[in-house]
Amino acid sequence: MKKVFVSGCYDMLHSGHVAFFEEAASYGDLYVGIGSDKTLYELKARKPINTDAERLYMVKSLRMVKDAWINSGSGLLDFEKELRQLKPDIFFVNSDGHTPLKEKLCRDLGIEYIVSKRIPHGTLPARSTTMLRQECRIPYRIDLAGGWLDQPYVSKYYPGPVLTICIEPDYEFNDRSGMSTSSRKKAIELWQTDIPEGDKEKLAKTLFCYENPPGTPYISGSQDSLGIVMPGLNKYEYNGEYWPESIESVLEDDILSWIEKVIWLLPLYPRTADYNAIADTCIDKDSVRDLSNSARKCWDAILEKNIDAFGEAVRESFDAQVKMFPNMVNSDVMDQIEAYRHNIKGWKLCGAGGGGYLVFISEEPIKNTIQIRIRR
Repeated sequence: MKKVFVSGCYDMLHSGHVAFFEEAASYGDLYVGIGSDKTLYELKARKPINTDAERLYMVKSLRMVKDAWINSGSGLLDFEKELRQLKPDIFFVNSDGHTPLKEKLCRDLGIEYIVSKRIPHGTLPARSTTMLRQECRIPYRIDLAGGWLDQPYVSKYYPGPVLTICIEPDYEFNDRSGMSTSSRKKAIELWQTDIPEGDKEKLAKTLFCYENPPGTPYISGSQDSLGIVMPGLNKYEYNGEYWPESIESVLEDDILSWIEKVIWLLPLYPRTADYNAIADTCIDKDSVRDLSNSARKCWDAILEKNIDAFGEAVRESFDAQVKMFPNMVNSDVMDQIEAYRHNIKGWKLCGAGGGGYLVFISEEPIKNTIQIRIRR
């Protein structure tokens, strides 16, 4: 029998985990590496519901698991020592657990790398730990174009829009990944389980003020709080102030469904804690105008459901951002873009810092990526 290795946290063990183990075990003898409590906190910025000792006990009790242990390392490759010792034939991952670093490590070690598609067993519902956690109904957000214009030190040069979509928490997206995870934590502190009923702009302003009390040294942009609270697709017009002059929203299902079909997220390594996005900036009127114009072009392309124009506008917006904030990217990010660029219409990073997720625009499925669901 071939040796098959999987690694993860497996908190709140559920049918989705069991279906994943069954699929992995269909390739051979299954060995499971479990992330420690310390590793889970580092990656997700929260403690597990069940301790690593409890999780190990439950996983080892499953009939399809040959053996299991708690990984000795830390970070996204916390299993590397055990992987080298086990020398498996196959490393099996879920689509939301795939990263280029894991794939490269397997390639270097001569291990076959297989990405699953998270298929539930029979007629059982799709499950994830995130969906079972009470507080995780609060959304994330992705900025599609114009990001950074919500900062007055940028939009003072030239006014322009930021475009965001509100993302349902079907996955537990990596901490510090540019999907407004910091603002989301503050939203959980305020509202615990979900965005409350009421005027969404007022709620977003409440969250913005809660996250940025008087004396805050660095003011988080308001697109973060707005992007989490405002459902659907939104365009915020900025002109040298922290709060937008106007907000335009799209909640039509045909447009939102079209966006969902053409956006693909490629997981990357989370950005480091000491990352500084605003070091070595080069901001001037021309670059800000390019950012603004590309965001307007992106808005029009979405309303027309024009995939070519949409991809081009997202790419132009990203290029304008990188010109102003070169620290947004590093060689690893550029390598991933280069590997996919000939098969996609456009690309950008969720946030900044060389981590989180690359957003690809394509009408065709992209290997090893995940798709999102926009909150209506």
